[in-house]
Amino acid sequence: MPITPATATHGASDGTAEAILLELVDEDGATIGTAEKLAAHQPPGRLHRAFSVFLFDERGRLLLQQRALGKYHSPGVWSNTCCGHPYPGEAPFAAAARRTFEELGLSPSLLAEAGTVRYNHPDPASGLVEQEYNHLFVGMVQSPLRPDPAEVASTAFVTPAELGERHARDTFSSWFMTVLDAARPAVRELTGPSAGW
Repeated sequence: MPITPATATHGASDGTAEAILLELVDEDGATIGTAEKLAAHQPPGRLHRAFSVFLFDERGRLLLQQRALGKYHSPGVWSNTCCGHPYPGEAPFAAAARRTFEELGLSPSLLAEAGTVRYNHPDPASGLVEQEYNHLFVGMVQSPLRPDPAEVASTAFVTPAELGERHARDTFSSWFMTVLDAARPAVRELTGPSAGW
């Protein structure tokens, strides 16, 4: 198997797990260092680079994922199609495409940058803090989903109205509405006015 940033970061040659490092950034998004993933999320949180992906089907419905129950951070909550952190030195676009494939088994079509958003969202359930400089991406789903059950508990395609109903009923990630609102201009450009985003 070729050594990639993904495989190199997850295991050492002696079989022990290595810490996953995140890229720390300043308020302008410039890299200033690295920190271990869990440590970066401990209160008050350290500002780090992240990404969020919003994928849509041909009818303009948003693909949501319910995070797997085994995840250490925000388990079981609903959120956008895919989110995560680039490895240090990895381009956010490459990380977004990589994690979408790893989590959902699909390569997005027409994946495009949709701006950035900076936020600070404590997670009341875990006590962890999302202090993130988040790169946003929008794109299309044009192949069958093959979710990894270790990452994804469930998926759903929703219209804006269905999202409103689900958001009022189910628990969503603390960052979901912040990233969706920031991505809306690009979402509308991708899906067109009839989709209602």
